[in-house]
Amino acid sequence: MLRPGLHSLRPSVSSIIPSLRTLSKQPLNAKQLSYLGAPTPKNPWSSGSFGNKFRTYMSERPIIQRSQPISWQRLGMTAAGVAGAVVVTEAIFNRETRDSLSLAEKSLLHDSFKYTGGGLVLTALAARSLFKSGAAFRIMSANPWVVLGVSLVGSIGSMMGVYYTPPENTTQKHLFWLLFNGCQAATLSPLFFLNPALLSRAALYTCGVVGSISYVGATATNDKYLNWGGPLLAGVTVVALSSIAPMALPLGMRGLAITEAISLYGGLAVFGGFVLYDTQKILQHARLAEQGLMKADPLKEAISLELDMINIFIRLVQILAMQQNRRK
Repeated sequence: MLRPGLHSLRPSVSSIIPSLRTLSKQPLNAKQLSYLGAPTPKNPWSSGSFGNKFRTYMSERPIIQRSQPISWQRLGMTAAGVAGAVVVTEAIFNRETRDSLSLAEKSLLHDSFKYTGGGLVLTALAARSLFKSGAAFRIMSANPWVVLGVSLVGSIGSMMGVYYTPPENTTQKHLFWLLFNGCQAATLSPLFFLNPALLSRAALYTCGVVGSISYVGATATNDKYLNWGGPLLAGVTVVALSSIAPMALPLGMRGLAITEAISLYGGLAVFGGFVLYDTQKILQHARLAEQGLMKADPLKEAISLELDMINIFIRLVQILAMQQNRRK
């Protein structure tokens, strides 16, 4: 099932651009003017230690602030909260559990999550490399509609390549899978401008959310959440329109707040439901493959899980960044 997993990054990326452009338009200092051959204006603060400190502070401030150290106590409390959430979610949604998984179900489920984890690691490493090379800043400075179009075409094209390549053609299928992860990395690379501690917390929360929800889906009765496909498709359509609306329509402050809330919190609910749906879909495909009605394809299943996790991660990053800005 197709889900737009890239355009939601644009609000978080475009919000960084004005501050960077403002810093890039600072006036040249006296040293730079003298190097260009222009007359050097007399600076009333040039004499004395106070003037030197003032000039140094104004001309040499860093664009990106230093990251704060990671609080391991907070991470431990978060892990404990995630474990409690798993127990509570299991008690609420799975009052009637199923029997243990068959060997075919376990095999396909494990392989799908292995490819999901491997794809996310490759995406993170590639995004970090693009950030260090300066490609992230060029992506932020480009036209948002061009970036959106190229990222959607590349991601959807490579995803269709993974979907429609037979499992027997492993080389071509893995190449499309690598291309898909590369497109995701190019779109996610500007996130490294944010505090690494914030990204680490968002990644931990994402693993906890997806892990708990997928556990609920794996232990629920067969096909319990497969009828959620239609409502989830309608929900992701609303989330996609709310993410694109600020770039296409002249909305006021109240309209922007409403669309942002729908994109963030509605997106969390929708893609959390997709984790349940995709987990049960993997188990259903495993049973069909065991009966000889279809062939198991863990790469195809991993693409859906990757999109779910990336969308949840992006929204958690935006929520944590908003909370951090309110505290300042």
